[in-house]
Amino acid sequence: MTDPGEPEAFDDVNQAVRDEWKAAETLADEACTSPKTARKHLNTLADDGFVATETGANGATLYRRSAESLVVEQAGDILSQVSTEDLRERIAEMREQLTDFQREYSVESPEELAIDRTNELLDESGDGGGEPDDETIRDWKTTRRNLAFANAALSIANARRFVETGSRADNESVSSP
Repeated sequence: MTDPGEPEAFDDVNQAVRDEWKAAETLADEACTSPKTARKHLNTLADDGFVATETGANGATLYRRSAESLVVEQAGDILSQVSTEDLRERIAEMREQLTDFQREYSVESPEELAIDRTNELLDESGDGGGEPDDETIRDWKTTRRNLAFANAALSIANARRFVETGSRADNESVSSP
């Protein structure tokens, strides 16, 4: 009888990592198409930057969504929920919050703060006063990440406006007499 507290056994130690990556054959089955067709479309998506590839066991090409496509998707979600004016305000607030963290703890990043905190604890020279907790470090990292996504969303909004404005100007200049 197995102890219910034991973790589940599995055949391949690397399977948990491989679950994120999929071979063209697996995707073809899921898409109800042939592996050749799936591979063709996946390679096009890889060429366009939407899919990342890696060589797997036995030379098979494995596919997963690229980080860039995930950033674009997240930025699109932000733009669908927040106006660009509100987004600019939120970006300013997050920048101010990051500056406040840097001033308060006299370091540039949450990673530096964690290192300083660890060194003080090991050194036991710190007085323990005003010492940041794990939640502060997590908030700093989260704010920094959110700012990066917000900046990406604002950049996309600005690029869209440029493209839309440029398109109208081009159409107007081509008008017939």
